[in-house]
Amino acid sequence: MTALLFLSFLGAATAAPNDGWRTAWATAPDSAGPALDAQTLRQVVRTTTSGARVRIRLSNLFGTRPLVIGAAHVGLSAGCARVTPGSDRALTFGGKATVTIAPGASALSDPADMAVRALQPLAVSLYLPQKVDVSTIHGFALQTVYMKVPGDATAAADLPSAATDDSRYFLSDVEVEGPRPARTLAIVGDSIADGVGSGTDHDARWPDALAARLQADPALTGIGIANGGIAGNRVLRDGADPYIGPSATSRFARDGLDKPGVRWILVHAGLNDLTATNLLAAPTEHVTAEQVEAGLRALAARAHARGVRIWAGTLMPLAGAKRFHSADIERERQAVNAWIRTSGVFDAVVDFDAALRDPADPTRLNPAYDSGDHLHPNEEGYRVMARQVDLRLLRS
Repeated sequence: MTALLFLSFLGAATAAPNDGWRTAWATAPDSAGPALDAQTLRQVVRTTTSGARVRIRLSNLFGTRPLVIGAAHVGLSAGCARVTPGSDRALTFGGKATVTIAPGASALSDPADMAVRALQPLAVSLYLPQKVDVSTIHGFALQTVYMKVPGDATAAADLPSAATDDSRYFLSDVEVEGPRPARTLAIVGDSIADGVGSGTDHDARWPDALAARLQADPALTGIGIANGGIAGNRVLRDGADPYIGPSATSRFARDGLDKPGVRWILVHAGLNDLTATNLLAAPTEHVTAEQVEAGLRALAARAHARGVRIWAGTLMPLAGAKRFHSADIERERQAVNAWIRTSGVFDAVVDFDAALRDPADPTRLNPAYDSGDHLHPNEEGYRVMARQVDLRLLRS
């Protein structure tokens, strides 16, 4: 059953210039990664919408020195590290095949003519001509990256000798140009948006399942989804082991408001803020339900100031998750959820909690949807989550 509370809606969104570009795939850089020798990397992404031209964004957010990209290519993935013959395109940056990205900065490639279909795997290849002391990664990618290939192999049809890893390196966005108006739904969340509990290379996160739903509706096929989930992320505090990444507050513009074509943002975060009371000793890391609510209210105000509609997802049950759960955390979670449902701050509420909780014990995940850690859904649970988004919200 779709669980939504409809609240007041804004008028027409005016956030991003409507030049036809929208996000087809995204991930949020979240941490400093390992040093890398000179090599070629190939990463596979699955698009959420289609377009006639494509461009990519590369990030050196956590780098300590300028990042040199010697070559970048994009092509249709033929599975594993293979590229479909004839589909490979060399990318340029300001008309040049190479680009140097300053520490903390990012670079957007020039558009390349390439027909991209929705739900299509693309292979993005990067050549690092020199050693990188500190890489920029998205740590929990749930996708195989092919790497440690000597020399510039970005145009190669296959990388049969490649080693593999499971983080994203440098690549943060794939954008496509399609029919106007461009429309993007950005998701700012934590490990549940990141897909923890689903399988590697399965594309089975709930935003992936939502993308498939949109493609089944002819009126919504032009909407792209930017998944800004970071496992271990919090609304109010930056990473402190085991919490990861810049806070949702500090990255809200990058991973939400500034995405091309953004019309809607769905924020689903706050549980990690509450559980930090159990896991971190420093009092400065502890926050109350009221502080989480204030943080979410501030995000809503920023979205509305930019003419973007913002929805909130209720926080999921976690009883049985050792270390994370306690009676105090449960009371705080219930308080935040009650506020999300009734405050009127958001343009809509997506009630993930109501859909996935155990009817016999609402403090727990339904066993049918539990990945086994009592905190993250399994793939069926993620499909249920995707069904909670009322598609009428995207037609308004």
